[in-house]
Amino acid sequence: METNLPNLPEQLSQVVRDAIRDAIRDELREQTRKQRHAARMYAGAGAAALYGGAALTAFLLLVLGAALPYWAAALIVAALLLGTAALLSRAARGSRAAPPGRMGVPLEPGVPPGAPVMPPVVPPGAPEPPRDPLGGPPGAKR
Repeated sequence: METNLPNLPEQLSQVVRDAIRDAIRDELREQTRKQRHAARMYAGAGAAALYGGAALTAFLLLVLGAALPYWAAALIVAALLLGTAALLSRAARGSRAAPPGRMGVPLEPGVPPGAPVMPPVVPPGAPEPPRDPLGGPPGAKR
């Protein structure tokens, strides 16, 4: 490898860039391989759970069908499954948090929820209002 002294910094920076790019590419390939493996395992678990749920549904239909007409047993199992789906959906909806900075509790009364929080406008040269030790307005409840 021939090197010219004036081009040495450029050549060195190019070698370092190539080495970093190759290292990052190798690391991303390894992470992707691990994530693919985990995704396949989750897919297998989901398929097994789906078939297990279908078998459980068939079992419930057969057990209830021994005491009731099959149409009534199917109606009861369907109502149970739809009720479970509604409860899970409601629980999932309740666990979602509002995106940060978009919807929040208003700091002042009379401000509707979701309104943008605006800092107070202070004219230039005006003295700053006093603050409590945590940086909020004096007498603010925490």
